[in-house]
Amino acid sequence: MEESRLSATVTLEVPFHDVDAMEVVWHGHYYKYFEIARTALARRLDYDQEAMSASGYVWPVIECTCRFARPLKYGMKFTVTATLIEWEHRMKILYVIHERDGGRRMARGHSVQVAVERETGTMCFASPRALVERVERWT
Repeated sequence: MEESRLSATVTLEVPFHDVDAMEVVWHGHYYKYFEIARTALARRLDYDQEAMSASGYVWPVIECTCRFARPLKYGMKFTVTATLIEWEHRMKILYVIHERDGGRRMARGHSVQVAVERETGTMCFASPRALVERVERWT
């Protein structure tokens, strides 16, 4: 599989409602941060939720991981980069969270999504042309 250079980076700040009494981000919120970056990537591809639905497919997440290197804390500014690395049979997206301005790596992970035909509920074993054509414009 040829690696894509298609990525998107978002800058965020840890809000108070994401931290515990020690002002450390609860681990489940990292997946929310990944999703924000994934949405930015999908918009860059012009294949956000509305376009996915209009193409006749839904893309459920079937796998998601996160490896924590350092804790994010209340008020920290950080970046999340989402990079599409697989797209022919599934969408695999890598995520890296860094301190703002390219500082230390705080976490990394990935998600895997598969195409499912909206009307039949049938999982596809190859990504639909609607995705592949958009990715080919970038590679």
